[in-house]
Amino acid sequence: MLSSEWWSQAGRRVLDAVAPPRPVFAHCDIPCGIYDPHEAQISALTVLRMTQLIAELPKAGGSAKPEELEAAGAKLARYMVVKEQHAERVKSEMRVIWADYFTPDHLKAHPTLHESVFKLMKAASKARQGTSVADAQELLNQVQAVAEIFWQTKGAKTHRLPSMQKSGGEIVYPAPA
Repeated sequence: MLSSEWWSQAGRRVLDAVAPPRPVFAHCDIPCGIYDPHEAQISALTVLRMTQLIAELPKAGGSAKPEELEAAGAKLARYMVVKEQHAERVKSEMRVIWADYFTPDHLKAHPTLHESVFKLMKAASKARQGTSVADAQELLNQVQAVAEIFWQTKGAKTHRLPSMQKSGGEIVYPAPA
């Protein structure tokens, strides 16, 4: 005789085969209390760098050899994929901080917070869609603005240090106490 546990597992297997469960992703719904805008800043710097590399690609002309055009096309494709992935990473990281970390009290203390996050999300979309270095720089600026507010909500003063990356730019850090 088959146990009810076996039938239950068999039923789940059939359901999983018919309608497989979707993977679920989250930073932490415990909540763990570990939030940091650093990865969003690194991703914004990556978007900036990929956009700079796209701008530096040689423009296709009548004198370009087919293999040169092919190499430039391959580079462009790689740069675009990485740029888009990192623009989405910025949005993902900031959505978690926005939804899971910031509170109504933070909004009261920082009345520009909602608009700053909104502008950041729009800047990420624009940088993702286009190839303007100015748009990528604006994304970095918006991420830095929210990073400064983030650290202020934790009672930390902030300072900016050069990123030391090829893209240039700065990273917002909490100042040592």
